[in-house]
Amino acid sequence: MAKIYTKTGDKGSTGLYTGERVRKSSLRVEAYGNIDELQAFLGLARAAAKQAKVKDVLLKVEKELWMLMADVASIGKEATITEEMITWQEDTIDAFQGQLPELNHFIIPGDHQTAAYLHVARTITRRAERALWRVYDAKESVHDIDIKYLNRLSDLCFILARAEEEL
Repeated sequence: MAKIYTKTGDKGSTGLYTGERVRKSSLRVEAYGNIDELQAFLGLARAAAKQAKVKDVLLKVEKELWMLMADVASIGKEATITEEMITWQEDTIDAFQGQLPELNHFIIPGDHQTAAYLHVARTITRRAERALWRVYDAKESVHDIDIKYLNRLSDLCFILARAEEEL
């Protein structure tokens, strides 16, 4: 069995998916690190979720986040995130929203554990999106669709939190 540690990052660099070595402090590494944190937190939300449909959605998203991390950790490769994935997010948001009462107040997280986890995931998603915008603003290669995916994902986390509380 191969050892889990490689020692290649001991001096502050890491390897991208496409083989390039970059500083661990790079904007790109920060961005995919935020997505990694998001995926882990969505796993926590899925473990606590009471509704099977919410669990199914979260598992699908967790799997897609591997693809998103690969996109961000790659230079010069085509995006693996697709418009169909974003359409699925929008359709899922619409389906859950159609079952919920109209929202006419601000939500204060904390009444239900899973919903609170999903609200934390929503804020991590927003942080990951901002980090990816910093990569873009630094004129490094970023797929527009990856940023769009994160933008929709924060909305999906919000509606799933509402679903866990209100359905």
